[in-house]
Amino acid sequence: MQQSRPASNPTFPAPMRCNMSRFFALAGAWVFFSLALFSVVAARQQPSAPPPRPADDIAESQRLSDTIAGLKRTEKAMYLYERIEREESWKQPDTSQPDHITVSRVFPAGTGIAHIVLSQDGRRTDDAAYHKDLEKLSSSLEWAATSGHDQDKAFAKVDKKLKERYDIIDATRNAFLYTFSGREIREGRPLLKYRIDPNPAFKPQNRNAGFLTKVKGYIWIDEATSQLARVQGQIIDDISFGIFLGKIYKGSRFSQERYPDASGVWLPSFSQYDFDGRKLFSSISIHQKTYYSGYRRVGPPKEALPLLRAELQKMRHEPSASSETGP
Repeated sequence: MQQSRPASNPTFPAPMRCNMSRFFALAGAWVFFSLALFSVVAARQQPSAPPPRPADDIAESQRLSDTIAGLKRTEKAMYLYERIEREESWKQPDTSQPDHITVSRVFPAGTGIAHIVLSQDGRRTDDAAYHKDLEKLSSSLEWAATSGHDQDKAFAKVDKKLKERYDIIDATRNAFLYTFSGREIREGRPLLKYRIDPNPAFKPQNRNAGFLTKVKGYIWIDEATSQLARVQGQIIDDISFGIFLGKIYKGSRFSQERYPDASGVWLPSFSQYDFDGRKLFSSISIHQKTYYSGYRRVGPPKEALPLLRAELQKMRHEPSASSETGP
């Protein structure tokens, strides 16, 4: 008798890898994400400081809508775009060379995310192992592209995660106060800079929303498109996760840069986390930089599968190509 397939992606069962250091990075990413969402507030409220306002006050309602839509587009895009991620980590932030470097080809697999390890210069080092990883990814995409009850359940979990993130966008509208700090130019594009501080009148409705009261920082919004271009944040009070699972300490910092692709989707190009905290009863320090490059939209599994099959077919008919770049 044929066994039924599992309800999750059989190859890449979760959208993100998980270990304790990854936990703190993801926790920081969540805090960063919440802070970044404040850009929707800056588009709506009046500034409390002297610097002149952007001239287009009549467009503020549209700016708000554009910012919200852009943040949601970026979240969705990370499940639709392959990319190269270079992750550098330090045990101590004052050392010049990272203690560990991981370069991966990151490929959405429908209900999970594949991380195919490359060399530090972004090349595949072993053709046979690389081919095996692509075959594994192809099987995962094939499963995700097939209609069925298990697939529906798996995609429902992904949709639920996205909805939770989308809900944070609305929850953060009243979480902060801000001060418009003027314009800056980045590579020829005017950015609107805002200082953000927790709103003392904000009443969080749940634990997740409560995290918003413990961050402050700056955001930069692209004036022409109303999209988030940069964020720099700081934890101003300890943030706990779970009863004994972990804590991020006051003073931890994070930042991210974003740029638009050809289609107008603003995607991360650089992220940095400098966190001190604890896991269970042990102290931990996370100092990490991640560089993102080589974005390519591969789409959902039914669109990505033919692209990957064509790549596999090409590999079968070419000589050893360990010297070529990853994707």
